[in-house]
Amino acid sequence: MVTQLESALQGQITPEMEQVAHQEAVAPEFIRQGVAGGNIVIPRNILRGGIVPVAIGTGLKTKVSASVGLYGSTGDIDVEVAKIKAAVQAGTNAIMDLSVSGDIDAMRQETLAATPTPVGTLPLYQALAEAGEKYGSSTKMEVEGLFDVIERQAAGGVDFLALHCGTTMDVVERAKKEGRIDPLVSYGGSHLIGWMVHNQRENPLYENYDGVLEIARKYDVTISLADGMRPGCLADSLDGAQVQELVILGEMVRRAREAGVQVMVKGPGHVPVDQLKATVTLQKSLCKGAPYFVFGPVVTDIAAGYDHISAAVGGAISAWAGAEFLCYVTAAEHLGLPGVDQVREGVFAARIAAHAADLAKNLPGAAEWDLEISRSRKELDWEKQIELSIDPERARQLKKERSGDSSSGCAMCGKYCAMEVVSKYLGASKHSC
Repeated sequence: MVTQLESALQGQITPEMEQVAHQEAVAPEFIRQGVAGGNIVIPRNILRGGIVPVAIGTGLKTKVSASVGLYGSTGDIDVEVAKIKAAVQAGTNAIMDLSVSGDIDAMRQETLAATPTPVGTLPLYQALAEAGEKYGSSTKMEVEGLFDVIERQAAGGVDFLALHCGTTMDVVERAKKEGRIDPLVSYGGSHLIGWMVHNQRENPLYENYDGVLEIARKYDVTISLADGMRPGCLADSLDGAQVQELVILGEMVRRAREAGVQVMVKGPGHVPVDQLKATVTLQKSLCKGAPYFVFGPVVTDIAAGYDHISAAVGGAISAWAGAEFLCYVTAAEHLGLPGVDQVREGVFAARIAAHAADLAKNLPGAAEWDLEISRSRKELDWEKQIELSIDPERARQLKKERSGDSSSGCAMCGKYCAMEVVSKYLGASKHSC
């Protein structure tokens, strides 16, 4: 079996490259070169059916991912599937199933069946849950059990796997010496480190990285190198532990590419606005241009209940600076699990951030969307404005609530609409644009 990366390096344009080139309105050769160079990935498991391939990387539209999953005793597969459908309807480009309890295998199967988007998982969650059920404690997780879960999820059709391969004992010791305000916010990272400290053993994903790559290559699964030292507050951003882990991840990017495995890097969490560009630039330099999958980032610690807005601010700036993949954040972040409406809202917030960045990067076609809706506003074409908006359903609802079924004049001004008055004064036709 030849992977997407190996095909690209051999000069071959795969059907997936053709499909994503059409979606992005770029030449297939542009995609092939990007995949070959490692700055574009196409997460697509060879065993996955019914998927619409998506390309993530330099020179392409900024993509968005939404997370779902079973958590706690109240986790319900039907509820999570409803969230998936809401996220897909809202335009997410990928789904991550981050289940940590319950019937994780069944949830993953339902996730893969419910969406045509690429699907990612974090295998460590399931390995920890199974160890807890089997031995009474997740700290008793066996390395063989962890790798069994990685293989099981890849064989089941998952398109990308998030793995904390660079969280080493040296990195943990550095974090301890530096005295972080909020030591660990990554669920997977904190549990992995707990296992490492309890057993006084090195990270098995680091020690057995060649085994990870062997599984990934077998199914052409993209690796998403997750940062266990993701800063959980602004005060910890760009500290030594985060940077040291990023250096290690850069080396792992190189090894993945040499093994024929596509790879991206995930991070960074809480980052103040003035450090966003530096954070992205550092990742791009250390990780050799690998696509950057950013969580938010949230740009203030005070936005509980509004973290989707904080994350949209951070996501837009990060994507403008070079990040290519935004993990959505919902209003429930730091408070609890999101409902269906919050999932939908989170996707739209992330999509707005992604589009704002695409405009700033002058990506082909991005400005045309804005120009078209501006023309419809000038012409007072309400239906077209609504159809062109990022969320037509919400736009139509608000229009009806504020101005009824009136089709002329805006909701603020009514018959005194400034657009209409100025157009008449300037002698401009309603259709002059």
